[in-house]
Amino acid sequence: MMPSVSDYVAELVAQGKYHFTTDDAVTALGESISRVRAALRRLKASGELVDPHRSFHVILPPDHRRFGCPPPADFVPPLMQHLHEPYYVALLSAAELYGAAHGQDVFQVMARLNRKPIDCGRSRVQFVGRKDLDRTPLLEKDTAGGALRVASPEATALELVGYADRCGGLEYVADVLSELVDSLDPERLVAVAPLSPIVWTQRLGYLLDVTDHRGLANALVPVVEDLATDFAPLVRARPKGGARRVLRWKLAVNASV
Repeated sequence: MMPSVSDYVAELVAQGKYHFTTDDAVTALGESISRVRAALRRLKASGELVDPHRSFHVILPPDHRRFGCPPPADFVPPLMQHLHEPYYVALLSAAELYGAAHGQDVFQVMARLNRKPIDCGRSRVQFVGRKDLDRTPLLEKDTAGGALRVASPEATALELVGYADRCGGLEYVADVLSELVDSLDPERLVAVAPLSPIVWTQRLGYLLDVTDHRGLANALVPVVEDLATDFAPLVRARPKGGARRVLRWKLAVNASV
């Protein structure tokens, strides 16, 4: 007898694989796509499968079924590989992997373009677009879904400031930085800083100062002296007219932190 879709799923689990596409199943089983889709719908209805993305299926182990989805770290790597898109875990989710920003409800992923969020059971994946993400230094962490690409601690610090509006605002970012600093290396921070807009370094240096991490802040001063050409606002969306000027960072402090 030709194996069923259930047999195919069981064989994948036996091989330690927990994801596949509709085309994978059609090819492996030699069945029509309509029959395969009907069988997949039955498995989803019984809680054995979930689809974070169209035609991309994730097998739910029993211990994940009550959550309706595996952790995003397990399915994001194979999903992005399936989509042929570069990515890395970023912002608060990257900070959490380094021991800061605890208990985040949203898994933040940097991609080339903004994509619609993924809601999968209790898991939510938010995509943030950055066109030059290939320049970002990365580390890899092993997960059930494969190697997870994560922004380095230093790149994470800069991006937290650069995308503060996606991270709860500058005050929350300052709190996260206070926990992230133990993972930051001054030399790597100086090397990474020119890969992002210089205003991110200006704001990061200021936040490191006000949170009493002057050693790291001092390392960034020469970068600002070399690359910053004008006083930038601490908060982009607010006017800088009349704001206090901080020469050390060429920054107009138009908000209190």
